Amino acid sequence: MNQIARIREELTKRGLDAVLVTDEKNQRYAAGFPFTDGAVLVGKEKAFLLTDSRYIEAAGQQAEGVEVRLFDKERPLSALLKQAVAESGAQKIAAEDQKLSHAAFLAWEKKLGLRLEPAGNLFEVLRAVKTEGEIASMIAAQRISEQALEEVLHIIKPGMTEREVAAELVYRMLRHGSEGNSFDPIVVTGSKTSMPHGVPGDKLIEAGDFVTMDFGCLKDGYCSDMTRTVAVGSATDEMKNVYDTVLRAQLAGIAAARAGVLGREIDAAARRVIADAGYGEYFGHGFGHCLGLDIHEWPFAGPRGDQPMPAGCLSSAEPGIYLPGRFGVRIEDVMIIRETGAEVITKAPKDELIVL
Repeated sequence: MNQIARIREELTKRGLDAVLVTDEKNQRYAAGFPFTDGAVLVGKEKAFLLTDSRYIEAAGQQAEGVEVRLFDKERPLSALLKQAVAESGAQKIAAEDQKLSHAAFLAWEKKLGLRLEPAGNLFEVLRAVKTEGEIASMIAAQRISEQALEEVLHIIKPGMTEREVAAELVYRMLRHGSEGNSFDPIVVTGSKTSMPHGVPGDKLIEAGDFVTMDFGCLKDGYCSDMTRTVAVGSATDEMKNVYDTVLRAQLAGIAAARAGVLGREIDAAARRVIADAGYGEYFGHGFGHCLGLDIHEWPFAGPRGDQPMPAGCLSSAEPGIYLPGRFGVRIEDVMIIRETGAEVITKAPKDELIVL
């Protein structure tokens, strides 16, 4: 899928003639092709994808809405871009100032012999609102992750290491159609569950431990993201209470989510539940982040989320409580923000503390 038409609409709104796209994810968004190691130029009438010999055949087969051209030693990328700019007739051209270093931005100006405008949040705004095609890819990625989780839940046992569980999740996602991980999986057990971004290691799972698994995969380049915390064999009353508090907080945040609501208002709805239960100081991160081609995209549903959530964005819903040196709980789903509320696309069970 490509988004050339949407980009052109945004160019017109911003008084721009064209945009030079060098970021890999933005190139994929524009042309529907994941690998260029080159550039994409989108103008109001013409669009170009410039790549090298490694990708030229595949680009010709897969890229949509763009003219594919080959650059090499005799015809360098900068020369092809200058030619594409001339053919496009563009005068006011933007570049991704939020992705390029200052030196790289200036270098492109020098290579092209023209002044580039900052693209600002052009792609950030466009990518926030997903098409139904993009949503379908993200749901497909979510189903792959859920299949992997269901299988792994049947094999987790005392004596396994965090690293082994992480490897099983990755292997099973690949078996079910994943194109790769949307991020390095987090699998932690016991006292390490109090670390929101703990790294899987050789720590052994023990009976009575919590195990937190935060993972996701890619489908058509789009990310899934989910977290489940389970207890192995048994759970104390305190563990059950913390789990129930996190679940109630997540449901409160989801209930508050709809298009036009500020991200911080969604976060506040969940945070109140945790604070009222006496665990306010143990919830340090935000309620959620949007995702798509990247695992973290704009806007955010956190304490500093001062932007209204747009209809059609997909956001995580992942409150947590982390008691240092003891244990932690996080539950994460992904929801589509609609005008009427939030539509949760994650189907993995969470209503009860899962005891294995």
